[in-house]
Amino acid sequence: MSDTNTIWIIAAALVALVVVIGLVLIARNKRTQSRRDEAQRLRAELDAESQQVAKRQALAEETDARARAAAAEAEAKAAEARRLSERAASHQETVATHREDLDERRKHIDSLDPDVKRHKRGDDADYDQTPDRHVVDETPRRVENPR
Repeated sequence: MSDTNTIWIIAAALVALVVVIGLVLIARNKRTQSRRDEAQRLRAELDAESQQVAKRQALAEETDARARAAAAEAEAKAAEARRLSERAASHQETVATHREDLDERRKHIDSLDPDVKRHKRGDDADYDQTPDRHVVDETPRRVENPR
């Protein structure tokens, strides 16, 4: 082989090596760009999902705040109901006391009234509160005399 052929073979080998290296670099750059594009797409999806999660978090916090407000309102209403129930019980006790007092006074008045029949039943002296005669409790109505 001659020196020229050897130089041509070495030159061809170098060109082939440069072409192969160029193709490898191009392929690697293409793969790197493809991975960058994929990463950018995934980041965009991640951002969209993060926004949805943030919205859900806000909704969860709002719902929790409403639940706490409703619970507080329910506690306030329960306290009001207890207070009203206690007031009603107090009124009932007062009514019972006054009724007992009125019954005692009625019995005393009946014991003074000669028109009230007195019957003894057993050992207790219980009075029949029906008078012997008809007692008018209403005021008489006024009748006009047409002339």
